[in-house]
Amino acid sequence: MKFSTEKRFIAGVICPKCSALDKLVAYAQDDTNYRECVRCGFKDEIRISSPPNELKTRVNRSTNQKNNKVSAVKFVDFD
Repeated sequence: MKFSTEKRFIAGVICPKCSALDKLVAYAQDDTNYRECVRCGFKDEIRISSPPNELKTRVNRSTNQKNNKVSAVKFVDFD
């Protein structure tokens, strides 16, 4: 994953140095991802090894899972 070269704020993140909320920006420079605090100046490289796993929802189920439909059973009384 590569960030944009334009600095963008990351919502809900706390700075590891000054503990300020919503003060970190993420950006890419020379094919390297960085995060930086606009309050205290903290800066480090973001190393992303693999994309995060997507949560399983009804929207992203496989075709086999969608074809396994549940049918209602109707009981008939012959009295």
